[in-house]
Amino acid sequence: MTVAEELPETPETAGDEPQEEPIKQRKNGLYPGVSDELAESMRSGWADTELHGLEPVEQAEHTARRRADLSARFPGERIVVPAGNLKTRSNDTEYAFRASVEYAYLTGNLTEDGVLVLEPTADGHAATIYLLPRSDRENGEFWLSGQGELWVGRRHSLTEAEKLYGIPASDVRELPAKLKEATGPVRVVRGYDAGIEAALADKVTGERDEELRVFLSEARLVKDDFEIAELQKAVDSTVRGFEDVVKVLDKAEATSERYIEGTFFLRARVEGNDIGYGSICAAGAHACTLHWVRNDGPVRSGDLLLLDAGVETHTLYTADVTRTLPIDGTYTEIQKKIYDAVYEAQEAGIAAVQPGAKYRDFHDAAQRVLTEKLVEWGLVEGPVERVLELGLQRRWTLHGTGHMLGMDVHDCAAARTETYVEGVLEPGMVLTVEPGLYFQADDLTVPEEYRGVGVRIEDDILVTADGNRNLSDGLPRRSDEVESWMASLKG
Repeated sequence: MTVAEELPETPETAGDEPQEEPIKQRKNGLYPGVSDELAESMRSGWADTELHGLEPVEQAEHTARRRADLSARFPGERIVVPAGNLKTRSNDTEYAFRASVEYAYLTGNLTEDGVLVLEPTADGHAATIYLLPRSDRENGEFWLSGQGELWVGRRHSLTEAEKLYGIPASDVRELPAKLKEATGPVRVVRGYDAGIEAALADKVTGERDEELRVFLSEARLVKDDFEIAELQKAVDSTVRGFEDVVKVLDKAEATSERYIEGTFFLRARVEGNDIGYGSICAAGAHACTLHWVRNDGPVRSGDLLLLDAGVETHTLYTADVTRTLPIDGTYTEIQKKIYDAVYEAQEAGIAAVQPGAKYRDFHDAAQRVLTEKLVEWGLVEGPVERVLELGLQRRWTLHGTGHMLGMDVHDCAAARTETYVEGVLEPGMVLTVEPGLYFQADDLTVPEEYRGVGVRIEDDILVTADGNRNLSDGLPRRSDEVESWMASLKG
């Protein structure tokens, strides 16, 4: 990787040793360390590359409706929603950028430094999307700046952005001054752009901004047709990623869990934007660590692999699927016993996902089945009702049975308790159902044969008008079906 200097040398020497002879002193003051002749050369001789005939992004009609809902909720108030900025990974390198969910949900734009502003009008709001325009070829930013076009790629012009997103576009560099001069009530989505928040420091309050964040989180509880299609796309790619992993388990055995991680990541990058969260590629006893993302352990025949992973689409919707697979293709007797118990619990949980049901019902249904199994196996003293009342089963079940899914893997996290975990399921909601049993390797309360065995099965479930639909049913779940599926892929 080459390096862009704050006062750059010519591109031929940037990042290399200094030239022995100094560059001819500039006269125009625009290009530090660059000769007048080179400066003049770089100003001209470039073709017009403006893109014409652009069509709006697919979700444009949906983002317009979402902005209208937001406008109706906060009439007469200026609303500011930033995309966020690049974050430093180390020294002069940045993390890959991911736009804030709120901004992407309302605009469809995914570029850094963008800001959506809704200005109050007599009959609602006027939306403007503030973006960095294309690099300026007159002042040299396009080739001298580390964020210029020749360094990091072409940005859309403001005219192109207006066509793509259906929103008037302006230069974001002018926005802080406008916000400082603004009058009237303002709300901002916090945590993404310190510069924008500083410009509004004397105009906003934490309480009002929290109301905005909560509203935008709850707005995503029920998915529209576009969102459901994107989630299905994410799930379908994830299914193919799981198939990829099964095909290379022999190579993972020769290396480590990282081979599994890398294999799934390849599918995510080829068919989507990225992985939706850190992949959990937990072999053996690592399956008992709920969020095992180090993925640096051995992969051994005879052990289980708990693979919890999801592809994120180019529009930032993610799948979240888990399968627990026998690395050699066949469950042992104890592995099958535990797996089948989790499968039975998941079946009960999925059956409880119905329109009008309480959100907690699917969790309660799955926990009851797991508790019954633990009592039946003699691992905890019954009766079942006593165990559930005291929560004793949680030593081995550990976590909740699911969560909302969407642009965040744990979507709608800022929603109020009464509208989410104490709410009622509605058609269009998408949630995971993911019971598990985890017997830690050092758990002396269970027989030795149980120790180090962890099983989770997770699927992405859409609430429909008359029940539910398993978006991830392209992957087998029943133990015998898993074994047959793996055998056909290893073929």
